[in-house]
Amino acid sequence: MDNVSTIILASSLIIIMLGMGLSLVVDDFKRILVYPKAILIGLTNQIIILPLFGFALASMFPLQPEVAIGIMILSACPGGPTSNLISHLAKGDIALSVTLTAISSFITILTIPFIVNFALLHFLQEGQIIKLDVVTTIVQILVITIIPVSIGMIIRRYKEGFALKMAKPVRIASGIVIALVIIGLTVKEKDNFVSYFQQAGIVALCLNVITMVVGYFSAKLFNVKNKSAISISIESGIQNGTLAITIAVVLLENASFAIAPAVYSLLMFFTGGIAVYFGIKKSKTSVES
Repeated sequence: MDNVSTIILASSLIIIMLGMGLSLVVDDFKRILVYPKAILIGLTNQIIILPLFGFALASMFPLQPEVAIGIMILSACPGGPTSNLISHLAKGDIALSVTLTAISSFITILTIPFIVNFALLHFLQEGQIIKLDVVTTIVQILVITIIPVSIGMIIRRYKEGFALKMAKPVRIASGIVIALVIIGLTVKEKDNFVSYFQQAGIVALCLNVITMVVGYFSAKLFNVKNKSAISISIESGIQNGTLAITIAVVLLENASFAIAPAVYSLLMFFTGGIAVYFGIKKSKTSVES
């Protein structure tokens, strides 16, 4: 992608993260003291189990290296604002969902460079190897994710009415921008897109579904209440595709690495819709009983 497209992509992520910050308050981070078990299970699924499944699937399927690396970039990313929305619609524990998204966004600043470097070294041939500078990458992710979130939280703290009013328009604007970015990626990689989509689609869907199922049943295994289990499931399986695309295009400067996250960003709305259906159904069953 050219410099203009790169700037637009980075800007769209900053807007998305600013919008997420507008919905956060300091108490969201304090909830780790209220829901320690649920948060520990959710973070374990996001930070450890998700990348392991991502690597297993990328290794098992006959993928192009670019697709395999895209899957690993995606599995290294935290949940995003979309997971909070889906959790809300599915009658999950929205406070837990927001807390998991917020905390995992901070933790993955440190884990993303190591997971992505591992993927680059493992899946690329010797002559093709690129390596991310860990410190530089941490700083770059900090600038495009955590700083906008922090600014959003400061605005929410001092101008709550304005923050609440702006949250929805910011979400809509960021959704439009990321849709345009996905269209741009499709045009840019049009010669390889069908092949990449066929490969990435199956693996991205498997990663999405498996991690959501594991997230739900791991929560139930430890007797976490159903509303919280729904949120853990969604946070485990709905990742920040925009961040993954940004890492591929802006940090690694390779649009082909962004195809798997782009495909995933489309598929997750279908699986998210299914999660909403079952969440509402489960909620009605609980009320009736």
